[in-house]
Amino acid sequence: MDSALNPYSPGSGLRPPQMVGRAAEIEALETVVTRTRHGLPSRGLVLTGLRGVGKTVLLNEMHARAEQADWLTVRVEARREQSGAAAVQRVLARGLVAAGRSLQHRTLSDRMRQALSTIGAFNAKVGATGIELGVQLRAGRADSGDTEIDILELVEDVSLALAEEHRALGLFIDEMQDLDDATTAALIAAQHTAGQRGWPFYVIGAGLPNLPRVLTETRSYAERLFDYRPIGKLSREEGARALAEPAERFGAAYTDDALTVLLDAADGYPYFIQEYGQAIWDLAPENLFTADDAAAAVRYGLEQLDAGFFRSRWERATPSQRRFLRAMAPDNDTPSQSADVARRLEMKITSLGPNRASLMSKGLIYSPEHGQVAYTVPGMASYVRRHWEDVDE
Repeated sequence: MDSALNPYSPGSGLRPPQMVGRAAEIEALETVVTRTRHGLPSRGLVLTGLRGVGKTVLLNEMHARAEQADWLTVRVEARREQSGAAAVQRVLARGLVAAGRSLQHRTLSDRMRQALSTIGAFNAKVGATGIELGVQLRAGRADSGDTEIDILELVEDVSLALAEEHRALGLFIDEMQDLDDATTAALIAAQHTAGQRGWPFYVIGAGLPNLPRVLTETRSYAERLFDYRPIGKLSREEGARALAEPAERFGAAYTDDALTVLLDAADGYPYFIQEYGQAIWDLAPENLFTADDAAAAVRYGLEQLDAGFFRSRWERATPSQRRFLRAMAPDNDTPSQSADVARRLEMKITSLGPNRASLMSKGLIYSPEHGQVAYTVPGMASYVRRHWEDVDE
């Protein structure tokens, strides 16, 4: 098959050729958009799931639809290595300034001019950019240096201005579990106040499965502020559509046996489906994909996953951290009890702390519940077992 026409797209955040299995989440966002047009309040949205299930793709799709609805939007990717309220505030300020400049061709209401003035004051305070918005800075609003006060005032002024036009302010945050504590608390407080007062402001976040716990530990009322949407594996029917429909558009097709082989290997994970789909397209000699083609694609695709998707994470770990990951492997992809990990390492459970914290900081594991750890990547246990030799004893 012609590689130049390969319709599959494995990659971080790359939109697949066929969005399947996520209609309910898209509809939830569209409901918020519709309610905003009618001046009705809604909750924010939080997407959770393991890596490789398509959270970033879905968040990007939601962001695009909000922009099509004429929302004022800011897109943020939280990073632990950029921890601290100041770093996130600079990203927020840059995004708001860019969005604000897009309004300058419009006839602005007095309230919108005040909102732009507040954005300018916030931007000047955090030192994000020297770009001006053509309005005088509004002293005393969003410039106190207190994260919670400044974000609340910023949200109030901008969302009230947008409310006059039946639009909303949307903050789209990927890897939300990695936000610093101060910003997390400020955004939860702002979402809470917005809901109480009917401001059209919405946090749309995506993160690992422990994100709801992170939010509720920051503010207990966060459990009632968001529409939590766990994002998991695709069904076999959905997985088959994700493979077959892109191929059909380019004149190719799968035998039933070929689909079975690929679906078994991918186990419903969208990233793996794209990887195996790309492999079979490049390897198959004819436009009818057979079980033999699929078997070859699985071998090749797994090599690609090992070389990139898995290895890039494995190599972030030190030898002692790799031994920690290895001690989790007997539990496959289910959560491991910290006590079991300590026993397998012949260590006291209290000695696990440094490696556990470092692996969590690197995004390799997370804590589903107190006393548990789990891989953030599906299939990591199998990869670890295939690479025992990479662990220094």
